[in-house]
Amino acid sequence: MTDQKIINIAVIAHVDAGKSTLVDAFLSQSGVFRTNEVVKEQVMDSNDQERERGITIYSKNCSIQYKDYKINIVDTPGHADFSSEVERIMKTVDTVILLVDSSEGPMPQTRFVLSKALELGLKPILLINKIDKKDQRALEVVDEVLELFMELDANEEQLEFPTLFGIAKKGIVQYDMETPSIDLSPLFETIVKQTGSYPIDLSSKNTQLQISSLAYDAFIGRLGIGRLFEGTIKEGQQIIIAKNNNGGNVKGKIVNLFVYQGLKRVQVKEAYAGDIVVISGLAEISIGDTICDVNDIRPMPPIHIEEPTMSMNFLVNTSPFAGKVGKFVTTRNIKERLEKELEVNVGMKVESLSDSSADGFKVLGRGELHLSVLIETMRREGFELGISKPEVIFHIENGVKMEPVENVIISVPTEYSGTVINKLNLRKGMMTNMDSDGIRDRIEYRVPMRGLIGFRTEFTNDTHGEGILVRSVDGFEEYKGVIQGRQNGVLVSMTNGITLPYALNNLEERGKLFVGPQVEVYEGMIVGLHSRDNDLDVNPTTGKKLTNTRASGSDDAVKLTPPVKFSLEEALEFIEWDELVEVVPNDIRLRKRWLTQNERKQHRSDPH
Repeated sequence: MTDQKIINIAVIAHVDAGKSTLVDAFLSQSGVFRTNEVVKEQVMDSNDQERERGITIYSKNCSIQYKDYKINIVDTPGHADFSSEVERIMKTVDTVILLVDSSEGPMPQTRFVLSKALELGLKPILLINKIDKKDQRALEVVDEVLELFMELDANEEQLEFPTLFGIAKKGIVQYDMETPSIDLSPLFETIVKQTGSYPIDLSSKNTQLQISSLAYDAFIGRLGIGRLFEGTIKEGQQIIIAKNNNGGNVKGKIVNLFVYQGLKRVQVKEAYAGDIVVISGLAEISIGDTICDVNDIRPMPPIHIEEPTMSMNFLVNTSPFAGKVGKFVTTRNIKERLEKELEVNVGMKVESLSDSSADGFKVLGRGELHLSVLIETMRREGFELGISKPEVIFHIENGVKMEPVENVIISVPTEYSGTVINKLNLRKGMMTNMDSDGIRDRIEYRVPMRGLIGFRTEFTNDTHGEGILVRSVDGFEEYKGVIQGRQNGVLVSMTNGITLPYALNNLEERGKLFVGPQVEVYEGMIVGLHSRDNDLDVNPTTGKKLTNTRASGSDDAVKLTPPVKFSLEEALEFIEWDELVEVVPNDIRLRKRWLTQNERKQHRSDPH
């Protein structure tokens, strides 16, 4: 076993550049699947939300065999909201494959994941993907990537990166644009040549393994996943856990030991330096901890995680419908679930609410997507929650108020660019670059994160669904001043009951409705968007008064405009400070924080 050559690689890229598709090709060409096996696309994206959203949320491991090399592959998230996943995975690999779209070029998230790789001294391999696109500009993109490397202070060795071209969907990689290929061999050969196998020093047998991910198995409990940097590790071995950030030492025993073969976790008696292993039996384990030999305690440098930039309040659902559908509705249920999430989601923090008027917790994360994925997961698990408006987290540096800003890259048809530019300017954005080919404009902005809350839905509407918007957090800048929020008020139900077509037909004159007929509503529930800037209390349950006479045409069926339906992200973007998103397993509703008219009058002033 010790003569096995091990290489660990990560595939990093912008969202939708083809990472998961490339990993599919790796697996299929290395004989992981049986010839008669039906394989799903993006086989590594096993989580339901990953499949629905078309993104990778959680990094995962698999391995392939190429000649006499075992290559462990990590499929990492491309979205900056899951940066905490990317950061710790980088420490476990020998090289990274930087995947860049042949027409889009390097995007904001490309910059983020690449910077992490370069900081750790990794030497990337550039793979320009989707070279079969009609609008491909592969050679230009190579120059853009080189410029990006220089901007990120890559050293001379890193600047000499090998460049390959391919079509991940067809499982093809070639050395240049002119030389065709039939498989991924050029990529495999480049990985071996660029990296070489991990050096196994048998004279140093003292265990040193850093935990980079956690998982849970219903039969064997908590699992720690990480790279064995030195020595060997054995099933049944007594070890010391050196806690991350000088948290002390804890004794433990390795109960089960696994390595990856293909997509499967395979139990072994012993593993060797360089491999990615999975261990069980250590209840005290957490991310960043170092597993050491009992006689040689050498903690590895702590894993630094980017600080959260956004928060939301996760509150106990207090609506009249509370507890009708969900299984988990109490403060204790929510607390236990968030504590469980903290064990594996290191980019998140949880604080108890100091405001005694609300039962719940303040949850801090890396962005709207980071937190909304958790909310959606909890909803599917049977939780009921009231979620507050997302708020950015401000810092004070040298007495100056600082706020998170984002790099935004937008591609829109030229006729819509004026509207988009105007709206970003109103949100305190600053344009940094603009290019046009006469058909589409590519616009780059720096915008305060709080200015982008609620912008995506507006952007989609303004560009008739033809615009592309990519954003990523890029540090903190001085507070930009007040940004105007939602311009319109809402229609608020003033009664409990079932909505009726007659009432809704009359309300359509007042604005856009969020509910259709025969929907149960309650006092304080938001049923529509008012056409004016003030909130309006309405009765959507009023029936038509019956009379003894019937006028011609008066009983014709009412024709209603289909109601506006919100996704979870759209609902979170829509609400204001005095509103909540009520999340239950079978529905997402909008409501006022204070349900009765009298309560709302008492809390009319904005606390901010």
